[in-house]
Amino acid sequence: MSIEYENLINSLIKDGYLKTPAIIEAFQNIDRADFVLEEHKTDAYVNAPLPIGFEQTISQPLTVAFMLELFEPKPGEKILDIGSGSGWVTAIMAYIVAEEGKIIGIERIPELAQMTERNVAKYGFIEKKIVEVINADGSKGYRKEAPYDKIIAGAAAAGDVPIAWKKQLKIGGRIVAPVENSVIVIDKVGKNKYEKREYFGFSFVPLVKDGA
Repeated sequence: MSIEYENLINSLIKDGYLKTPAIIEAFQNIDRADFVLEEHKTDAYVNAPLPIGFEQTISQPLTVAFMLELFEPKPGEKILDIGSGSGWVTAIMAYIVAEEGKIIGIERIPELAQMTERNVAKYGFIEKKIVEVINADGSKGYRKEAPYDKIIAGAAAAGDVPIAWKKQLKIGGRIVAPVENSVIVIDKVGKNKYEKREYFGFSFVPLVKDGA
């Protein structure tokens, strides 16, 4: 791990964004520089979003840390990762769920789905079948692999979290997703019963849907 990356992670710990040992370890082992475009390598450890093409970004490390701490990924879980982009969050979660778990990365833009796969493969997660990448409309979820222990999104839904995500979540499961300029946490506590929390003050690219 480079000194610059170590400094970034230490600042996220010091400022209270990174807290959980398993998430910290995953951050340390999945280098953000492996997920940014060549022309932005020098900025890989800046605490800011960076463009990855197609009007999409790799999220700000602070936002990723904040969302993953709310998300609480655990070993062995099956997770749907909507809007996988360059694959950084996908790989961090794959490191945590390990070989007993599975991450389904879903990405609407074909070139970014290929980027997710290419970047995540650097860590052996495709070969070990921990990660599967699907090129499809994430707003519909991915029914084939449902139900999921947890669902996370990297792009903002308009108005509310799609109903499809709630239906594809196990009882006891959790969704962490941006809606407009907030991060929403939804816990499924019964068949059609949900508890919701909202954290304001974020900025995300919009979720790309079919026809958009």
